[in-house]
Amino acid sequence: MALSPILDASGQPIVKAALTKEQGGVTTRGVRQPFGRHQAPGLTPGKLARILRQSIDGDAEAYLELAEDMEERDLHYAGVLSIRKRQVAGLQIDVEAAGVDAESIRDADLVREVISRDNFEDELIDILDAIGKSYSATEIIWDKSEGRWMPEALKYRDPRWFIFDVNDGDTLQLRGENGMPEALLRFKWIVHRAKVKSGLTIRGGLARSIAWTFLFKSFTAKDWAIFCEAYGQPLRVGKFGPDASPEDKNVLLNAVASIGTDFAAIIPASMSIEFVQASISGSHELYEKRQDWLDRQTSKIVLGQTATTDAQAGGFAVGKVHDGVRADIERSDAKQLAATLNRDLVRPLIDLNHGRRKSYPKITIGRAEEVDIEKLVKNVSTLVPLGLKVGMATMRDKIGIPDPDKNEELLIPSPQAAQAALPAPGAPVAKSPVPKLKLVTQSAQPIAVMPYRDAIDDAAEAIIASEWEQMVSPIVVDLPAKLAAATSPGEVKEILIEAGRTMDVGTMVERLAQLTFSARISGEANEDIA
Repeated sequence: MALSPILDASGQPIVKAALTKEQGGVTTRGVRQPFGRHQAPGLTPGKLARILRQSIDGDAEAYLELAEDMEERDLHYAGVLSIRKRQVAGLQIDVEAAGVDAESIRDADLVREVISRDNFEDELIDILDAIGKSYSATEIIWDKSEGRWMPEALKYRDPRWFIFDVNDGDTLQLRGENGMPEALLRFKWIVHRAKVKSGLTIRGGLARSIAWTFLFKSFTAKDWAIFCEAYGQPLRVGKFGPDASPEDKNVLLNAVASIGTDFAAIIPASMSIEFVQASISGSHELYEKRQDWLDRQTSKIVLGQTATTDAQAGGFAVGKVHDGVRADIERSDAKQLAATLNRDLVRPLIDLNHGRRKSYPKITIGRAEEVDIEKLVKNVSTLVPLGLKVGMATMRDKIGIPDPDKNEELLIPSPQAAQAALPAPGAPVAKSPVPKLKLVTQSAQPIAVMPYRDAIDDAAEAIIASEWEQMVSPIVVDLPAKLAAATSPGEVKEILIEAGRTMDVGTMVERLAQLTFSARISGEANEDIA
């Protein structure tokens, strides 16, 4: 099997042929089964403590099954966790090229092509499953059908199919078909670790902290359901005589129980049933208050706030301050996700297609920086004529305009409008002339016209138009004739040296001094500002 010259982090060559096969798919007879057990039924404090302890000791399967049950059974936890993941996955994603050279731009364009896929946001949500379970492993399915290494899909893999290395407790490994751990192939996996808290990776997810509130809520919900079933119903008391046999007592007991559910029963004439009206008030509010309190604790740890999920006084005003996820939590999640993508997606993509690079394009995730476009354009228009160098790509990114396609029609200054915007030589310079735009095709040749004039422009135009001859004539007088009479290169050299000693530059010096003085006065008068 041929080895690629591309090396992994340990310096070992990448085996490209192995990248085209799925490493972590479902196995029919192995340990990676598509179905699993449920840990939520019958959950007790003792069982939960045992599950959490086992996850630290290296067996996290039961803990991960419980984490999945919690997202299915606890509606509030499922809701706020979904908000946190989807808010981060929906943020703006930008790609910064490593440089301005053609190679760096080509690398960045390749990354942009991958993240522009329709299902990329859904794949990010799968990667962000690590927020709840502490880690996620997503397998890159590479496609080479068009002669390029392109991700066909980023497949989410069940976290139960992975274990941590027993030596360091942190290196993620795949459960092989025989149950033995195997190393994850480089350039094949996106492993995201949610840094909710410091410590071992398996202890860094939200599910570990919320497991206790989930347990208490399940007890409260069960008690509340029982209370609601019996609330308002009268207490049923059956009476039997002193001569009642055990069989008679069983008949009466079944009758009392049936009245509570079926509201129908038969009893012998010698027996009686009394209905005692229950008098209950206020105690039913305990269950709701306890559930709400536990939900608020879940909101705090998942979203960092409660205003957008729990009804409270001033909820609208407070909700305007807290839009979904608190800003610092959102920013942290976004940076962690971007770092994972740059390490496990961007670098393999560039190395496999373009080879190793000293610098790689960089994915950034976050809210778009609010830029005052009008003020930015005005400042650039003022400073560029004074010598400020501004890249076109930078300006396009700032104002949100993409690079034009090769065959796309372009907006350029029309020659008539540009010429009309120029003042006549010697005329006062207008402030900030803005040439009108005309829509032309790509094949049209744009005319380079400066949209402003100053004293230097007037001086240069005067020299070119009429003054150059009277300035140059004293310098080159008789020079053409002498050069024509020369008979050798050495003689030409002597003629030029002699001309340099005796040429009359007085007229040129005097005129240039006049023009320099004029330009200086123009600058002092601020006439060169467009």
